[in-house]
Amino acid sequence: MKRLLTILLSITVAVVSSFAQSQTKDMRQWTELQNSIIMELNRSYVDSLPVDRVMRARVDAMLAELDPYTIYVPEEENEDMLMLMSKTYGGIGAIITKRKEDNVIISEPYANSPAQKYGLVCGDEILAIDGVSTIGLESSECSERMKGKPGSKVVFTVRKLRTGDTLEIPVIRERIHFPDVEYAGMLDDSTGYILQTGFTENVSGELRSHFLDLKSQGMKRLVLDLRGNGGGLRDEAVRVTSLFVPKGSLVMTQKGNSPETFREFRTVTEPVDTEIPIIVMINSGTASSSEIVAGALQDMDRATIMGNRSFGKGLVQSVLPMPYNGQLKVTTAKYYTPSGRCVQAIDYSHRNEDGSVGHIPDSLTREFRTASGRIVRDGGGITPDVEIPADDYSRIVYSLVLSGIIDQYALDFVRRNESIPEVDDFYFKDADFEDFISFAKGQEFDYRSSARTLFDGLKRELEKDGLSEFMQGEIEAVDKALEVDKETVLRFNKEQIIPFIEEEITVRYWYQEAGIKVRLRYDEQLKKALTADLIG
Repeated sequence: MKRLLTILLSITVAVVSSFAQSQTKDMRQWTELQNSIIMELNRSYVDSLPVDRVMRARVDAMLAELDPYTIYVPEEENEDMLMLMSKTYGGIGAIITKRKEDNVIISEPYANSPAQKYGLVCGDEILAIDGVSTIGLESSECSERMKGKPGSKVVFTVRKLRTGDTLEIPVIRERIHFPDVEYAGMLDDSTGYILQTGFTENVSGELRSHFLDLKSQGMKRLVLDLRGNGGGLRDEAVRVTSLFVPKGSLVMTQKGNSPETFREFRTVTEPVDTEIPIIVMINSGTASSSEIVAGALQDMDRATIMGNRSFGKGLVQSVLPMPYNGQLKVTTAKYYTPSGRCVQAIDYSHRNEDGSVGHIPDSLTREFRTASGRIVRDGGGITPDVEIPADDYSRIVYSLVLSGIIDQYALDFVRRNESIPEVDDFYFKDADFEDFISFAKGQEFDYRSSARTLFDGLKRELEKDGLSEFMQGEIEAVDKALEVDKETVLRFNKEQIIPFIEEEITVRYWYQEAGIKVRLRYDEQLKKALTADLIG
């Protein structure tokens, strides 16, 4: 028997060694071939070879054959990478709006930002940045000129909104950080609410502080809102989970191709509370680290997960340094919830338009058990315990938002109104909506209904099939029935449009937190979650 095991082991080592040598040989051959092609193109191509562009395309095409999250980041994009990973950048802290032929408009300064500290307000017009006129510049170019090393100075030539005076305003840039906990407050006498939008460094500490503050206000249950949270640092996800489960609890495991990638992640600190009922809200924008938290709390029966199925990104990335100050963000492992579920989608083809997990039939998934024996399934993403449809909006609402009509109206409103009541007392009344209609009627945007766009597509298909003349009478009848003017469409969708207008106006006067309060006012999915039954 020992001799047989020795023979089998020898065969295995030989096969592995042969496979490794074969892979090395293949890599050497392909590297030699690609280099030869580049050199020959450089010598023989009819025009001057754009080497940088060709080589970058070569790298991107190679990585595109893997997963969507393994990417190369050159030195000039490192600042964007920092923004992506840490939600910080050097700048003045303001959202701007601009058309190429116009100057820059300050659309929204952030609270406590350099823009606010130096007196820039919504509606101020930036005529020049460090002496360079903003006329003719793209919005992205203006944004880049406004950014810079924290502590450095940028000088704006500004036409003030209220007085019309033109002033030179020097602003000292700071490190701008978008908080991961964007809002925390009481929804009623006993329900605390925390909106968490990321997992950068020390978000667990922020969450802990907000939780204790809410508890001191009488919180008896918590809503942790992870909708739209795209994730971030894995270790912060473990620390966030540790706030609500016993020390030593398994939060996740990760596994890659080699045994060295296998790791277990357990909580190492004492929790702040293991009893308070928790609702975790998720949707198709809930991804990565936020799925770690939702999956762990679900598997431990510590929280009731509500909303819609999450994105389905169960991959672990590492950032590795590359020559010439570039970085390679590479997928090194997959992660698994405490019950053993892989959050990563079964494959990359079962995806919705937004990239989230599409429908996966149960026949392709496996059953797992939570701590109390409840059945949960894999297949990609976290399936909520309580499915609650997301708020649905008409096509006209999306058109008004994406075309910037509501944003432009909010700026116009600010120019005409020096102040508004505080958020809780501000409501867009009937007379205000009439004012909006007058404004929107004069703007160019696609106001067709969904039915109208589908019918327009159907007409094109009928023309292709040669059936237009044959069905001309029917087509004209439907065409006439679907013909609705801009004002009628706006009035018909009044109830859906008003919340977006209120949000855009309030953030101009009372900053981002005000906008969140307005969204909560109209959040039907959250309202349904608050009346749903909890597990346990």
